[in-house]
Amino acid sequence: MTPVEARARFETARVAVLASIGPGGLPHLVPVVYALDDDQIHMAVDSKPKRGGELARISNLRAHPQCALLVLGYGDDWQRLWWARADGRASIVEGGPALERTAALLRDRYPQYRGGTEIIGPAIVIQVERWSGWSAADGGRAG
Repeated sequence: MTPVEARARFETARVAVLASIGPGGLPHLVPVVYALDDDQIHMAVDSKPKRGGELARISNLRAHPQCALLVLGYGDDWQRLWWARADGRASIVEGGPALERTAALLRDRYPQYRGGTEIIGPAIVIQVERWSGWSAADGGRAG
């Protein structure tokens, strides 16, 4: 899968898994919704119930901004399996126009943000440095 194809998979996928570096260097994985804007991936803390305090993904990215996101297509027909990955560097956005931009992108992509679930922030904006992927349809070649 080429970098262009990997990015295109992010355009259509609805959920990704965010990988950050947690305390002690341990991996931390969490499913996220996101919006793509050129080579930036936007996500934000919303009003769904949380356990309290700063989310681990936020504190992890403050300490170690390098991260990755993974989207995938799975089915019983293994000839159609694929995954795409975005590696990049995250910035935490507390407010202002950058948070408003993230909120607008997420509202455009997910109807849930237009009717009940609020984006309260902070936002995470990831500048993608590398797109890669794999597809069984490509003969198993990774990009």
